[in-house]
Amino acid sequence: MYLSLISALLLGLFPTVDSLSADVSTLETMKIAPSSEAIEIVGHLSASGVVIYDAQSGQKLYAKQARIQRPMASLTKLMTALLIVENHALDEMVTVPRSVVDVMGNKAYIEPGKHFSIGDLLSALLINSANDAAITLAQYHSGSVSAFVGEMNARALQLGMTGTSFRNPAGLDHPAHWSTPQDIAGLTMFSMRYEAIASRLSSSGERITSREGDRIQLYHTHALLHEVSPVLAGKTGTTTDAGQCLMSVVEGVDQQYIVVLFNSNQRYKDMRTVLSSLNTEPEPVASQ
Repeated sequence: MYLSLISALLLGLFPTVDSLSADVSTLETMKIAPSSEAIEIVGHLSASGVVIYDAQSGQKLYAKQARIQRPMASLTKLMTALLIVENHALDEMVTVPRSVVDVMGNKAYIEPGKHFSIGDLLSALLINSANDAAITLAQYHSGSVSAFVGEMNARALQLGMTGTSFRNPAGLDHPAHWSTPQDIAGLTMFSMRYEAIASRLSSSGERITSREGDRIQLYHTHALLHEVSPVLAGKTGTTTDAGQCLMSVVEGVDQQYIVVLFNSNQRYKDMRTVLSSLNTEPEPVASQ
């Protein structure tokens, strides 16, 4: 019930693709409103790149090196997910390839030869930030990881992400794999229009099951989704080159926010500093 409520809030915040009159493949759908930097952050942020947007109007409310290109780690998976939901049904069954054995970094430990639905692999991708799910989805969609990366870069250009370059679907470090906080914020606003993405980014956990009966419990990597906080949804990313990255959708009193942190030393400390600077809690009612 709680997850349904969160999904409903997010889908009200980000209109579904079916409800958009514009062609979703055009640059117009990613247009960001003129900057109106109206938020003052009280306290120190260790993150090198930060951006905060009003999720409804698209106005930039705060920026710190928001257009500087840096590694973005697993925030990459927002684009991987977008390509998949734009081209596949959630109930399609996918055979896990042998190549997942050699995948580095975070995994859901899906076994080669087993069969999972697109929906379950998306859950592993966005909830557990599983690199083996990213490789499986990429190879299923394009036949090879390199071909999928080509589609990622083409879609990024269509969406106006001119500060972004992809080299893999998982977010592993590569000299030419980078983005900007501004591009990731725009990608978030666009991709959250898809219920399949929004619901998974807001889920604290889920159990997926292969056609053969293998069960895998997933837990969201965004720590603030496991406690009471105004964070409705999010995505983490961590590599040696990228440092700690974080995307959060935040519910305020009278507006919602997209917050993106790049290259943080303490992302949750940074995020709590941001939350304390936003209007996320109602004013206490004076006793009568």
